[in-house]
Amino acid sequence: MLEPKYGDVSVTLDSHVATLEIHRPPHNFFDFNLIRDLANACEALDQQPECRALVLCSEGKSFCAGANFANRDASSGETTARAGENPLYVEGVRLFRCKKPVVAAIQGAAIGGGFGLALVADFRIATAEARFAANFVKLGIHPGFGLTYTLPRLIGVQKASLMFYTGRRVTGEEALAWGICDFLAEPDKLRNEANALAMEIAEGAPLALLSTRATMRQGLADAVKAQTDHEFKEQSWLFRTEDHREGVKAVTERRPGNFKGK
Repeated sequence: MLEPKYGDVSVTLDSHVATLEIHRPPHNFFDFNLIRDLANACEALDQQPECRALVLCSEGKSFCAGANFANRDASSGETTARAGENPLYVEGVRLFRCKKPVVAAIQGAAIGGGFGLALVADFRIATAEARFAANFVKLGIHPGFGLTYTLPRLIGVQKASLMFYTGRRVTGEEALAWGICDFLAEPDKLRNEANALAMEIAEGAPLALLSTRATMRQGLADAVKAQTDHEFKEQSWLFRTEDHREGVKAVTERRPGNFKGK
């Protein structure tokens, strides 16, 4: 039996399309609990034959502004890490293992791990006002949430490297040109456009759809698992540096970091 609510994630099912909405406005910062709840909801929907496609969306100004670095435990995962794994990334890999196609509706910021969450989806529809960034170097840490695998796979090594090395924000128009998102929509039509694409997907034969998606994403979850293990290994020592502490302070104060390489 599908639950209507998984923590801060609500689930509705209509005409073979399930809508998963994150309710942590305005910026929808993620943590272990949120990613676990999303994975639980998606796994439950995998068991619902009437669900054929998903829309992932968020309430508020941002799609997901990443981890809240004002909350150290939620952002770093250091206090809950075990056996070289970050439990948050374990839950993220569960999302990549889910079977149904996902359309993400991206408004505002998709930053850091929130950008990584957006790349779990098969397709992304964004507004022109959307902003995408892998700003980890500005925080003095290594990229995470599998982005070092998923982003080059999506837009190529060159553009992914540009985003990783600079931490720059990419606009909705640039994201469309680069292939980060598939379509742009007006803010007041974003949900409708995402739902329309999900409905179009859901019109296909369901067994053939699942089979085709499994082929197209073959090996993806395993590759993300290997990559997040490496990402967390690099993050673990960088979290302990002076540069990381300075990076968090600088981003919070909206200024360039004064990094020392320590």
